[in-house]
Amino acid sequence: MRIAFKEWAIVADALGSGAQILILRKGGIKEGRSGFQVEHSLFLLFPTQFHQQRESVIEPAQARFDQIAPSFPHPDRLRIEHVCEVATWQRLDSLAAAERLRGQHIWRDEVIRQRFDWGRDKSIHALAVRVRRLPQAIELPMLPGYGGCKSWIELEEDISIQGAEPILSDDAFTLKLNRFQEALRAPCVEPSMENAKAASLGAQGQVVGSSERRWWVGRDSNPGPTA
Repeated sequence: MRIAFKEWAIVADALGSGAQILILRKGGIKEGRSGFQVEHSLFLLFPTQFHQQRESVIEPAQARFDQIAPSFPHPDRLRIEHVCEVATWQRLDSLAAAERLRGQHIWRDEVIRQRFDWGRDKSIHALAVRVRRLPQAIELPMLPGYGGCKSWIELEEDISIQGAEPILSDDAFTLKLNRFQEALRAPCVEPSMENAKAASLGAQGQVVGSSERRWWVGRDSNPGPTA
């Protein structure tokens, strides 16, 4: 696998520990005119060392950042430890909807507001992902092409995800997923027609649910990842 998703190292740590299953993404200046799109349903997690991320998360996550920062790889190296599979996603066109996800992630409220309001399109994407740990961490050189304000990266090297194990049990993940979905059931969340497109990305999955909300569900509740 070569497709990777860039996320702050402290958020990657929260995802990799099972503390959260949620990714909130607006998109960077290099995303193009269409902004961020959920282009892939399966991807490697690419931790970044954005220098202001400590101040952008809640206090317990700041303390966690101080614990893990000394072990970050050198800036010229990239460490890949996790693979993520999108379980469901929604484009949120209401800040109130994004705020109802408080407690399910480590970002500070003002950071979510800033992301939502940035640019001409007042919205943000919310993704719930199932995270698996690779059998061993993979270190790669940090190439110049990996830089910049963009979410999706194609790595120069293939990374095998065979043997990756879920961070959370099926029951624990389902509890978090249900909480995520319940928070977004209020009328102010406007459905995205692209949800069906994202659902089709799972080759062994199916689209279920009402026309107001569709999500990708694997036929196996705990499918083994493939390379």
